[in-house]
Amino acid sequence: MREILASIEGEFRRYKKLGDGAIEQLRDDELAKGPEGGNSAAVLVWHLSGNLKSRFTDFLTSDGEKPWRRRDEEFRNRAGVTRAEVIEKWEEGWKTLYAALSALTDDDLFRTVTIRGEEFRAHEALHRLLAHASYHVGQMVFLAKSFRAGDWQCLSIPLGKSDEYNRNPSGQRPPA
Repeated sequence: MREILASIEGEFRRYKKLGDGAIEQLRDDELAKGPEGGNSAAVLVWHLSGNLKSRFTDFLTSDGEKPWRRRDEEFRNRAGVTRAEVIEKWEEGWKTLYAALSALTDDDLFRTVTIRGEEFRAHEALHRLLAHASYHVGQMVFLAKSFRAGDWQCLSIPLGKSDEYNRNPSGQRPPA
């Protein structure tokens, strides 16, 4: 049975799609630019990918903070990174996540997983990781929107179109 897991996976897919849309709207030279002292989209991609790969490699059987992960390295300046490198890194993390989720059943949600030596029920860890991913994807969307300003292509309901959308809603469920 995968009703609950399908819902959780669907929400992860919704946020990946938003991140895809943000990356698409950034120019190549903007991928590694961020606010003074803040993270660029490329840095956020490196961090989120590292987090997803670490947490979801052997999700049920090993600590989610893998010894091979170098979290601090994820936050280094990514000046000179190419769009292809950003997309490759982005897809690596999500691929690891989706592979792990596809192997789970709703019964697995009550198993114990470990993150940095602390035990969680799998459902708690999944909600925590979903919130973490949505937080960073939101940052990416904000960065991309600030770069595009008036040329921003809305990733959800366009401003001023709520009434029209409410008359004919679509896309409320996450993509399969």
